[in-house]
Amino acid sequence: MIAISFKNLRKVFVKSGKQFDALCDVSFDVKEGEFFGLLGPNGAGKTSLINILGGISNPTFGTVEVFGLDVTEVPERTKRLLGIVPQELVFDPFFTVKETLKIQSGLFGIRDNNLWIEECLVELGLTEQANANMRALSGGMKRRVLIAQALVHKPPIIVLDEPTAGVDIDLRESLWLFIKKLNKLGHTIILTTHYLEEAEMLCERAAFMFKGKLSSVEDISLLSKSDGGIKEVFKNMSVR
Repeated sequence: MIAISFKNLRKVFVKSGKQFDALCDVSFDVKEGEFFGLLGPNGAGKTSLINILGGISNPTFGTVEVFGLDVTEVPERTKRLLGIVPQELVFDPFFTVKETLKIQSGLFGIRDNNLWIEECLVELGLTEQANANMRALSGGMKRRVLIAQALVHKPPIIVLDEPTAGVDIDLRESLWLFIKKLNKLGHTIILTTHYLEEAEMLCERAAFMFKGKLSSVEDISLLSKSDGGIKEVFKNMSVR
């Protein structure tokens, strides 16, 4: 079954009176239960793609479907199917970690979610910070809370936008153990990362993007066996 389908996606912005294509005719599918990479240099269009998927912005042209549901037509339904971890550290400074996760549960209409919240805290190394105020946490700990927030409603699709950028090795290792565990339980994972070794280690397939266009979709296991692997794809990136 197809979990996510991007169809002829285009996103146009206007800067200083000039039109700029952040995405240009992007089409590919992500299978249910897949660990899928979204790779490319800065400005490739990865975050624009995720923003449309999550309903933060609308496409200029084309569609995005989550399990067959159009994200612009039924956003209240598709958002429940997604857990998105953004690049930016966005948080409410007036609540503790546990309060933040309980509030997030309430936004999805979930009650009595304490057992899952506790599991997220343990798996992400946040147990000791559970009653700490959000503004007192380090940047790495805040990022852990963002990940827990994205997982609190047990979404079938988890989107991680540069989740380990600038964080310590311990968080990277604990995060990937937890995410791989969720993937084995059937969750579909989409990962954007600048750490190519992470993509090579974790992803089954990956879409390579360059200047808003889809360059190729590759099988990572086959790519890893070829000369140069992922690094060679980046070096020779050319738009179709």
